[in-house]
Amino acid sequence: MKHFLRLVTAPLFAGALLVSGTAGPATANTTAADTTANTTVDTTETDAELAAEWQTAWDTHAFYDTTPPAPGSGRSRATTEISIEIDRPVGQVFSAYSNLDNHIGVNPFLKRVATHADSRRHGTRYVNLTAIEEIPYQGTTVTNKVHAQQRLHTAGFFYETDTWSEPDVVTHQMITFKQVGDGRTLVTEKLTFDADTALIDFVAANGTASHQQTQAGLKQAIEQGAG
Repeated sequence: MKHFLRLVTAPLFAGALLVSGTAGPATANTTAADTTANTTVDTTETDAELAAEWQTAWDTHAFYDTTPPAPGSGRSRATTEISIEIDRPVGQVFSAYSNLDNHIGVNPFLKRVATHADSRRHGTRYVNLTAIEEIPYQGTTVTNKVHAQQRLHTAGFFYETDTWSEPDVVTHQMITFKQVGDGRTLVTEKLTFDADTALIDFVAANGTASHQQTQAGLKQAIEQGAG
């Protein structure tokens, strides 16, 4: 069990997002070279399969629910807040930063973002998605799937993201964008992590570090790409 948790949680927050058993709604898969046949085991899933897993995670784990873990449940919550200043106007920063496709390449492990639904209700845009990360780990490639819902409030320059990934880690994120003068934008991420009590310190520390790394990469990309 300890080895399994290390396998799953070590790469869990290596990527941007923002992630058991083979029958679960989300799986930490591995791909490894078959040295006898010189082939690679392919665990790539279709968008339809990922969408079905997303729905199961949504129904089973209710990762949209922001209620704190109950006392005695064996789960705990940790919150952090990180900020970065980007030398571009708020509208431009919000548009680029909130587009998770732009996180590909900034995060070396994030390989694709599969969008399952994209709709608008009452001025808010709702995006249901799964982020796929591929992380080298002890001679294999760990495939990490993060199921998420992103809610974009363009008029207010902020968005929220709720995620679920193995081993039953939930995050609630609030990302705000504030014009601070001279064409600069302050981006602040308020991060809430829910996980098993034995893992919460690891999850919070590594999750925060991952988001800080992504912030720095997006800052560089947005500033350099704006000409």
